[in-house]
Amino acid sequence: MAHAAVTPAKRFWTDVAIVDRGIRLDGRALRTPARAALQLPTDTLANAVAEEWRAVDTTIDPRAMPLTGLANAAIDRVAPDVSAFVARLARYAQADLLCYRASHPTELIALQGETWDPPLDQARARYDVDFVVTGGIVHVDQPPETVARLTRAVSAHDAFHLAALSPLVTLSGSLLLALALAEGAMTEQQAWDAAELDELFQAEQWGEDSLATTMRDDKRRDFRAAARFLALLD
Repeated sequence: MAHAAVTPAKRFWTDVAIVDRGIRLDGRALRTPARAALQLPTDTLANAVAEEWRAVDTTIDPRAMPLTGLANAAIDRVAPDVSAFVARLARYAQADLLCYRASHPTELIALQGETWDPPLDQARARYDVDFVVTGGIVHVDQPPETVARLTRAVSAHDAFHLAALSPLVTLSGSLLLALALAEGAMTEQQAWDAAELDELFQAEQWGEDSLATTMRDDKRRDFRAAARFLALLD
């Protein structure tokens, strides 16, 4: 059976205001999809979310409002069960991108070591842990204490930070890069370059088609938005 097309929502407001870090559209409180109040934790984030709503022309495009989307996720999806969300993110400690190295060519091996060893070393020092680094893609178990301490590091963050960490982890494949970015040990550009190292190397060697370029641009946009969301929480 055919499904009716979803009609994009039209702009229905004139004025966007901020009251006690909540967004008001023509005086009415903006709510999340689950109908909770969209209450932001910092003035800077509230201002940025308000600007997304002011920038809407005639039709609401969620892709152009990533900060609003992350705020909604923090309130509707993360806050109701923080421990479950932490557990899902912490699973990436068992298969972090930085621990899986190429076996060839030598240029890529050297580039991975140059780029990935510093954040690994920083994580060793910051959390007093060690990592098993392997060549290839066959899974290796990390030490239980490493996983436990990284889980505690994730659980130290509140719902809004966790909502931003989630896309950073999933887009990069690395919990360590996401934590380093969240804790100020890496810049957003450094974390992105480290996460995309393999793909960029292959593109330089063999070229890249337009579809791959579009997919990377989409990932880049989402990664940058999550990093900006984190920065607006400080």
